[in-house]
Amino acid sequence: MAIADLAWIWIPITLWAAFAQTIRNATQRHLVAGLGTLGATLVRFLYGLPFAIVWLLLVWGASGEAVPGPNWNFLFWVAEGAIAQIAATALLLRAMAERNFALGVAYSKTEILQVAVFGAVLIGDPVSLPAVIAILVATAGVMLVSLPAGKVSLSSLIAGLGSRPALLGMAAGTMFALSAVGYRGAALALEPASPVMGAATALVWAQSIQTVLLGGWLLARNAPVVLAVLKAWRLSLLAGMMGALASIGWFTAMALEPVANVRTLGLTELLFSLIVSQRVFRESLSRREMIGLALVLIGLVGIVRVA
Repeated sequence: MAIADLAWIWIPITLWAAFAQTIRNATQRHLVAGLGTLGATLVRFLYGLPFAIVWLLLVWGASGEAVPGPNWNFLFWVAEGAIAQIAATALLLRAMAERNFALGVAYSKTEILQVAVFGAVLIGDPVSLPAVIAILVATAGVMLVSLPAGKVSLSSLIAGLGSRPALLGMAAGTMFALSAVGYRGAALALEPASPVMGAATALVWAQSIQTVLLGGWLLARNAPVVLAVLKAWRLSLLAGMMGALASIGWFTAMALEPVANVRTLGLTELLFSLIVSQRVFRESLSRREMIGLALVLIGLVGIVRVA
């Protein structure tokens, strides 16, 4: 079957990535108390790298396609994406610790507006008018969720967006947007025979860079944290595995489809996060926050319909 006949395949791949990322975020949140923000961040990359390597070997064995060698354009984009993702993960964990799990994720999803701009400017990804409308609707939902408790007004909206959790979450969104654009740029720079091979190769490079940079920095500055990460291997292994599975999904989807569309559909993570927030962390949401999440869902439906 030709690739053109499977143009829709990025949709289930993205949905899977959003689900796996929710499980990873929840597991990392549990780890923050014992490992700290940077220790829990390292878990994602250190324990995810073996799974990324296994995936690349599976793709290579199944396709018979040679693993593409790096070029300078690829190295620039993959390094940019890797470094931005380290910062994004640390900021997201702090945002979730400041408020609740689902709302911490919601703040970070302001990335969808940013990723549309970065994708168009940096790598020339097209964004249609219907897609822009869907993105704006979803972003309006995120802004509604960000309002503080009490009266809904312009001043409360500004106050909500200016709060520490919101600023941390939106900063995470900026870093996630830059990371997503970097990874798509890296996959495109390789020009492999199949997008899946390009995505798998970029993933291994990214997680290797992240493990070396963050792991090396922690070894030099706070070696006991690295030792604690190794001791907490059971829960860390789950976080790393789900993180790798999520990354496999994101990388593959972004090799197939413009970043803005993938990340907008990826807002289904908010719905999964809501379930985890209520069932695992026993956190509740207000009616206004539920309406905001409903707007996000409408935006998701829109982006699927126009893609």
